[in-house]
Amino acid sequence: MTDMLAVRVREGSLDLHLEKVPVPALGPRDVLVQVASAGLAPSIVKHLARGRFTHLPGTPGHEVAGTVVDAGPDAARSLVGTRVRVHPMLSCGSCRYCTTARQQMCAQAAMIGNAAFGTGPMELYARYHDGGLAEYIRVPEGLVDPLPDRVGFDVAAKLHELGNAHRALSEARLPPGGRVVVTAATGAMGTATVKLAESFHVGELVLVGRSAGRLEAVRPLAGPVPVRMVALEELGPDWARTEELTGRLRELLPDGADAVLDYLPGGPGTAQAMQSLATGGALVHMGGSGDPLPFPIRVIMTRCWRVVGTRGCTRENTAAVLDLLAGGRLDADELITHRFALRDAAAAMAAVLRRAEPMWMAVVNP
Repeated sequence: MTDMLAVRVREGSLDLHLEKVPVPALGPRDVLVQVASAGLAPSIVKHLARGRFTHLPGTPGHEVAGTVVDAGPDAARSLVGTRVRVHPMLSCGSCRYCTTARQQMCAQAAMIGNAAFGTGPMELYARYHDGGLAEYIRVPEGLVDPLPDRVGFDVAAKLHELGNAHRALSEARLPPGGRVVVTAATGAMGTATVKLAESFHVGELVLVGRSAGRLEAVRPLAGPVPVRMVALEELGPDWARTEELTGRLRELLPDGADAVLDYLPGGPGTAQAMQSLATGGALVHMGGSGDPLPFPIRVIMTRCWRVVGTRGCTRENTAAVLDLLAGGRLDADELITHRFALRDAAAAMAAVLRRAEPMWMAVVNP
């Protein structure tokens, strides 16, 4: 076993290329994982366009699950044969962020198979930047999580998305029975949040999305949690100017939302949803929007709102989700709506970005 197939990204291009490359050589404390499932996420192309992939050419893919097939001389041989998911967050492990469940804020923060975020030296990222859209991936032994028997590879690969949703719900600090607005509710993050709502004792969900039909398909994911919906296509043509989204949310939640979990990548929806918050409510944003908030800061002060930006999740979030899955308190299999072969990864990524059809979570099975 000397070569493998891998998806590669190159300098100056946003395209994905299928190539034959050497199977990565293991360091002393590395393990080699034979990839069974790798997630597809729009962030791969978005971060590539922004220049956050600092080691090119490279193999993308930060959502990975598979079986350990080899271990370095100082790694635990007992891991060989173990079904695992890869935790993609690289960090120093000892700074004030890493020791307080905020690894994504570490100066060395970067993601295997994805972007570099930190402001310090990127020694770990230099070694482990290649990701899991390949037949094999090399990772530090400390970043693999053994999988419970009841957790399949596809859900395990997308555990990072579920961990992100867990992070957003945790940061909202909801009261029991809290009322929650979820924007971009038909995407991967939105559907993961809806699926986890019962575990956070959410009392009511209001889902915001473009299409009434797609929102209706998401409704069953909430289980017993009551759901109401706002489809942007059903608002007036000038809703962005007239703030009709805010008005509609206030009609549904006259006392206001306890939290808005916002996954919109841009546009007026974030600010309009935020203005539906109850006094003391929280906006948690994980959409990467470049738009400013169009109202005075004193509104945040007088309404006692909390505004929380959070980039990704931590090991604690994914561990909590794994515990829910292992105990049968969460079943996420239905979130995986699309599966592709490795050779079709480029077309699959185009489909993920285009979203011409309903697509919650997509994976590649090498």
